[in-house]
Amino acid sequence: MATSIVTSVGLKSLPLVAEGKVREIYEASNDTLLLVTSDRISAYDVILENGVQDKGTVLTLLTNHWLNTVLPKHVPGLKHHLVSLNIPSSLDLSPEQRKTLRGRSMLVHKYRVFPIEAIGLTPTLSTPIAITRRRRLVGKMKTYAASRLSRITPDHARQIVGDRYADKIENLALAIYKAAHEYALEKGIIVADTKFEFGLDEETDEVVLIDEVLTPDSSRFWPAADYAPGRDQKSFDKQYLRDWLTGKYLGHDAVLILAELRIPTCEGLKGKEGVSMTEDVQARTSAKYLEAFQRLTGESLDQALAKLDN
Repeated sequence: MATSIVTSVGLKSLPLVAEGKVREIYEASNDTLLLVTSDRISAYDVILENGVQDKGTVLTLLTNHWLNTVLPKHVPGLKHHLVSLNIPSSLDLSPEQRKTLRGRSMLVHKYRVFPIEAIGLTPTLSTPIAITRRRRLVGKMKTYAASRLSRITPDHARQIVGDRYADKIENLALAIYKAAHEYALEKGIIVADTKFEFGLDEETDEVVLIDEVLTPDSSRFWPAADYAPGRDQKSFDKQYLRDWLTGKYLGHDAVLILAELRIPTCEGLKGKEGVSMTEDVQARTSAKYLEAFQRLTGESLDQALAKLDN
């Protein structure tokens, strides 16, 4: 079912806690937040002017699938922040707002967020993403931490969060990645790399998995059947958009955009502000996200949305 593209929700009746490139976070109660995922899309640290249809819903429902269907079977005792996909009736929202939020919002527990990200890359900690794109992941996955500004070493991460929590985060990240990688392979997808964020339940001292999980925004998904070493891989994520921005798939419309912005064609649109995707790029990107969702969940987005009403 075609839906309109939602690039902002702007809920005035709820306190806005934070707004990122894709998400708006509102306070729902003293101990819960409402995470709303828009259809905005960013690449090379710049938000595109237009969005991608169904993207926010794909990210939300795919995260739910991992957290409540897949990972509990393979990572015993894993604790996560997701409370419900249903919006509490107590929130002061209009019927139209509730319709917009359906399938793209998560009610989550508030936890203290660790200021690092666990990034799964192989075969070594120093291998850049540009190289890992050309290789299939084999052997034990390594992790390292990344602040929101730069990549850091595992030792630096330990200085930030302490050895005890660093060990817990690393062990959880490895267990989650292993389970996800094996599950996705059965569905014909290689999880080439991904990132996890964790929080702390200060009442129980437990490390908790938070934020989006194993989505096309936070991961690189390759079709296993098309994998071939030594070349760039096909993907079910925003790599197509990145390639379009850098001019790899430069077409007539992109050339016109570059000319209008007075940007030399050889520079592409990478990192440029005020760029809008062509309708074709929007459609292709949406199709890649939807295919990843259907392969990994075994159902269409409409089928997943219908479950919310049951």
